[in-house]
Amino acid sequence: MNILITAANSAAAYRLKNKLNSDTIILGDYNELPDVMLKSGKMIKLPNPASVAYAHEMLTLCLDKDITAVYPLNENEQVLLNEAAQLFKEYNIDILHP
Repeated sequence: MNILITAANSAAAYRLKNKLNSDTIILGDYNELPDVMLKSGKMIKLPNPASVAYAHEMLTLCLDKDITAVYPLNENEQVLLNEAAQLFKEYNIDILHP
C-alpha cells in the first residue's frame, strides 16, 4: 500500500513527505520530472488535470501502483479529485488534504 503526494516539483510535497515519514510514499507530478528520478520508482508521471478523463486516469494509476491514499497539493487536482472522491472511496482510496 502506497501513498501518493502530487506536485513533486514543489517544496510543499517534500515537507509533507518528511512529515509523514513513511517508506511507502511516491511523489508524482504532471509537469516535467527529471528522468533519473522517474527511473528510481519513487517519482511518477501523473495525468494532466486538463484531461477530460483525469479522475479515471488517476484511479487507474492508483490501482496499478497500489496507492491507497492521495494528497493532491495543486488546487486544480484537489477540485477534480474531490469531485470524484466517492469513486475513489469505492476502491478504498482516500483523497486526503495535508
